[in-house]
Amino acid sequence: MDIKELQYFKTVCEQKSITQAAYSLYMTPQGLSKVMKNMEAELGATLLIRSGSGVTLTESGKYLYEHLTDLLESYQTICNEIRCIEQRENHEIDLLSAYGILRLVTPECIAKFREEYPHIKFQYREYPDHEVERRFLAGEGNVAFTVGAQEVKYLKSTFMERFPIKLLVYRGHPLSERKSVTIEDLKGEPLYIESSEFHIHDVIREKCKRAGFEPNIVFETSGFSLCHKMVSKKRGLSVTVDFIFDDMRDNNLVMIPFSDGEYCWDTYMLTRKGNGKNPDIQIFHDHVMKWIEKVQKHPEFR
Repeated sequence: MDIKELQYFKTVCEQKSITQAAYSLYMTPQGLSKVMKNMEAELGATLLIRSGSGVTLTESGKYLYEHLTDLLESYQTICNEIRCIEQRENHEIDLLSAYGILRLVTPECIAKFREEYPHIKFQYREYPDHEVERRFLAGEGNVAFTVGAQEVKYLKSTFMERFPIKLLVYRGHPLSERKSVTIEDLKGEPLYIESSEFHIHDVIREKCKRAGFEPNIVFETSGFSLCHKMVSKKRGLSVTVDFIFDDMRDNNLVMIPFSDGEYCWDTYMLTRKGNGKNPDIQIFHDHVMKWIEKVQKHPEFR
């Protein structure tokens, strides 16, 4: 039995379903079920009671689960420390970025960093918001640009920028002449929105839930551009943020603020709290924050 199998078991416990856990782990239910049976055979104990509605824990399963968090956190801390040491010695920055944030920071920011610090090996990868979080929490990368705050004790979170989330409508729609809207104005409206892998999806769903209704989501996508296109074709409504709206430059579209609370697209830079400071990461952190300050004062640079 290895650490990965224990992490699989923890996921099964949290999902209360082998099928759902397998889906989140990108495995087949048959493959995950086999791993669970192998664990039980190795321990000589029954950990899970299986039924058509999911799984429940036996007393042994509960004991294992209750002691897993500390064990896995200790293991993760050790791995993070080793990875931090190696990346510090090799002068490596491995950036994981949520879609859209590099556009926000601007490619020029990255290009300038590479030009000024050629001794630092820099690479980046882009993913949906929650995939960045999962990968970074699992130990990939040593810097992350993400949407929404992450309160994890071994991570340092630096606020970057905030943009209000606004309703996107086409000209001629009854809402298009409004100065502001509320979440209840979305009730029954066909909605094109980024998928559940994105923070903005969570915000809108939660606001609708609190207002007592389910949003009429007719299509989910992995980017703002398709949402803008479908609204422009008068197929429905969507949500957006200022800099994306400005990029699209579509005179057929109108952006309207919400007036019933905070609807925010907040961006953060995540780094790890290792025992040893990595001067290269600090250099990159300071470079990005100074660049953001610069473009905030001079929006034309963006």
